Amino acid sequence: HPYVATTLTSLAGLYQAMGKYTEAELLFKRSLAIDEKALGPEHPDVATTLNNLALLYQEQGEYAEAEPLFKRSLAIREKALGKEHLSTANSLNNLAKLYNSQGRYAEAEPLYKRVLDIREKVLGKEHPDTAESLNNLIGIYDWQGKYAKAEPLLKRALEITEKARGKEHPDTAGGLNILADLYDKQGKYTEAEPLYKRAIEIFEKTLGEEHPYTKHLRNNLAVFYSFQRRYAEAEALFKRSLEIAERSRGNENPNLAILLENYADLLRKMNREDEAAKLEARAKEIRAKVK
Repeated sequence: HPYVATTLTSLAGLYQAMGKYTEAELLFKRSLAIDEKALGPEHPDVATTLNNLALLYQEQGEYAEAEPLFKRSLAIREKALGKEHLSTANSLNNLAKLYNSQGRYAEAEPLYKRVLDIREKVLGKEHPDTAESLNNLIGIYDWQGKYAKAEPLLKRALEITEKARGKEHPDTAGGLNILADLYDKQGKYTEAEPLYKRAIEIFEKTLGEEHPYTKHLRNNLAVFYSFQRRYAEAEALFKRSLEIAERSRGNENPNLAILLENYADLLRKMNREDEAAKLEARAKEIRAKVK
């Protein structure tokens, strides 16, 4: 019965979340067999189960197994629901992500463009899912170094996120960081710096000084300054990060050791060998204690 298939799919999803991939695969396949027999091989529910099984394979890096399932799911949805249905867009998106993860950008790009077109028509040009589609295209262009194509899309996605989530939302900060990184890669340091700073301010305010995203952005900005030989500004950030790490987690944290080593690397660039050696020795002690 189709209800049995639904329950099997739910249990398979649970096993997948637990990393029990063999058990999940068996249940997804059982669910697929039931749906095909009870509903027919071209029913939308069959497409959903095919999609779930394909995602399971993709998660394990089994791309050859995932691709034909994504394609079959897409074909069913296009025929049963139409070429501009949101479920069809979901299938297109999943197949594009599969190609993207394999570096097959020429195949992924037109699929992402189709998804964007569907979402703009059905959901509107300012919907968060439309912004997600823009970000997927941005990722492809960024990987290929096509920054001129990526920049206007990134600005548009950031505009949508600011309007939908607010100017002080972590998602907005994430978009600012990506745009800053894009400018950084092009050597547009004047444009990049204020975006990095604004992103850090938002993360500190919404997530806290010690949140991984906040620490990652502070490190990005410190490396940004170091690359430009703005060592004093880079050191100020490392000092602040060190103070926050010591205050919140004590002196036996592995992440503190990494921070000390990065700070030491900066000090060596500044020809402050003795200070660098002390930080490295301290990092070594921390690592020895936490083993």
